[in-house]
Amino acid sequence: MSAQKSAGIQLLLDAEREATKIVQKAREYRTKRVREARDEAKKEIEAYKAQKEAEFKKFEAEHTQGNQAAQEEANREAEARIREIKEAGNKNREQVIKDLLHAVFTPSPEAMAAH
Repeated sequence: MSAQKSAGIQLLLDAEREATKIVQKAREYRTKRVREARDEAKKEIEAYKAQKEAEFKKFEAEHTQGNQAAQEEANREAEARIREIKEAGNKNREQVIKDLLHAVFTPSPEAMAAH
């Protein structure tokens, strides 16, 4: 009977070793798969980030061009208005100077009474 017990114990020990190997392989596989999943997720994140950056740059370029066009239009309008004001000033300049000089150098009774 002792031989049977010894054979049975040996069989249990062999089964335990085999189970330990299977568990170890399962752990290695799980660790490998977690590492692969992490690397795959990093790649997906980088691709998504690159896509969103490209979309943002496209959006920014489209809207910056629109702003530049609006800015240029505003500058043209401002320059045209400045030219109009200068032309109006130059057109009536002589008369305005004459009127100011006349008002300053011609005494009037109302101005004298105020003092």
